[in-house]
Amino acid sequence: MSEVPVTPSPGGGRAGAPAGEPMTPPVELAGLLGERGLGLRHLAGPAVAEVHGVHASEMADPSPYLLGGELLLTAGAELTEAGAAAYVGRLTRAGAAALGFGVTPVHEVVPPGLAEACERYGLPLVEVPPGTPFTAVARSVGRLMAEARTRELRRVAEAQQALAAAAARPDPVPAVLSRLAASLGGWAALLDAATVGTGPAGTAGAIGPGAAPGTGAAAGAVPGAGALDAVAALARRVAPGAAATATDSLGATSLAAYALGGGRVLALATPGRTPGDHTIASIAAVLLSLVTAERPAGDEAAALTRLLLDGDPAGALAPGPWYAVHARGGGDPQALAAALGTVLLDPRGDGVRLLTDREPGPQPGWRLGVSAPAAPGALATAGAQARRALVRAEAARTPLARHTDPGFAGLVGEAEARAHAEALLGPLSPALRDTLRGWLAHHGSWDRAAAALGVHRNTVRQRIARCAALLDRDLDDPDVRMELWFALRVLP
Repeated sequence: MSEVPVTPSPGGGRAGAPAGEPMTPPVELAGLLGERGLGLRHLAGPAVAEVHGVHASEMADPSPYLLGGELLLTAGAELTEAGAAAYVGRLTRAGAAALGFGVTPVHEVVPPGLAEACERYGLPLVEVPPGTPFTAVARSVGRLMAEARTRELRRVAEAQQALAAAAARPDPVPAVLSRLAASLGGWAALLDAATVGTGPAGTAGAIGPGAAPGTGAAAGAVPGAGALDAVAALARRVAPGAAATATDSLGATSLAAYALGGGRVLALATPGRTPGDHTIASIAAVLLSLVTAERPAGDEAAALTRLLLDGDPAGALAPGPWYAVHARGGGDPQALAAALGTVLLDPRGDGVRLLTDREPGPQPGWRLGVSAPAAPGALATAGAQARRALVRAEAARTPLARHTDPGFAGLVGEAEARAHAEALLGPLSPALRDTLRGWLAHHGSWDRAAAALGVHRNTVRQRIARCAALLDRDLDDPDVRMELWFALRVLP
């Protein structure tokens, strides 16, 4: 039996790591059970689970094709009652969120051994009635995820507007912290890490109820002493600037620290964490960095003037290091800039260019190409590096690619490489090129390439066979694969 990825999970389907669709929260199993017309019935295991996607399979062991967080749908064609426990154990270890069992035509009822195994392993088991096709379940999950994503994007946009308005008030620091704490439903404080105690015994006392060391600026319900100790430890890690952010958790409380420069840190303690929380916190961190920065008034205007009149980035910017970033995605460029800790962005029709002095990390809803760290005088080279890195990120369908030594590709001029690639790949249509790129990027795996491309693996097989015929090449030859990958990399 074949694997059918009915709906790919956001961010490649891995639970807890959304990186594909921008800020797409998971679907609660309870919400799916309440969908009218599906008739789903909870049979065993917990009734609470987060579903990040749907996968249908009739294989005896579908676990190699699961990335985590999926609702696995099966009719049990390859399942025996004796093997039910081993089957459920493999699904649990692979990170499946729940198991949906379709009764008829293979089984008239859900096998009792399957329900017992799901109960023992703690995997939710849901019965899919005969009149409900698996595609209907997948469509419902997709719709619920789209609705959740819309709500999350609206929440982030409203929070961004409220934080910007708070930063414009005469008392911006407490106003921003108060707005942030309300948006996240937790505690937010501006810490001066130099005054935070160096050990657990003194840390909580140094922060104090409702205050923060050095500033006294905090808002929201103060967490317990253990959480205060933990968030103070995060603050000491990021304050020197070695890391832009640090996160931790204590029970159900999520903790985070954002470096603001000058030894100042934005500290957060919130009940849980949703996909948009990091974006909201990053926006607040940028605003707090701006309103607390110790620099003479008009520095930004002076730097821009020097750049325009003298054409000298080194004279207009701090020594750095700086990172050039090229990005494509469906999110808000301003929110992306805030998340990367910069106001230096250039939105374009085909993407966004940014410049930041913080080492960028993956951002939900975007594919990023990041340059090597560069001095202000080398920004043109950094921009070219970021552009090439973005091409690699899109070819491999990864959320972020960093500049690496070009190796063999660097020995060939760009014009010559492009001409060779056009001649070699000329017989292939854009769809065939995309399929070949995805298949090579996944090392010739039919199933993983199909999941990445959103098509059935038989479609991938047919297209790759067509590529081999049109190119008159043996695609099993590693030299041929290397040459084709090189050609696909240099083409847009």
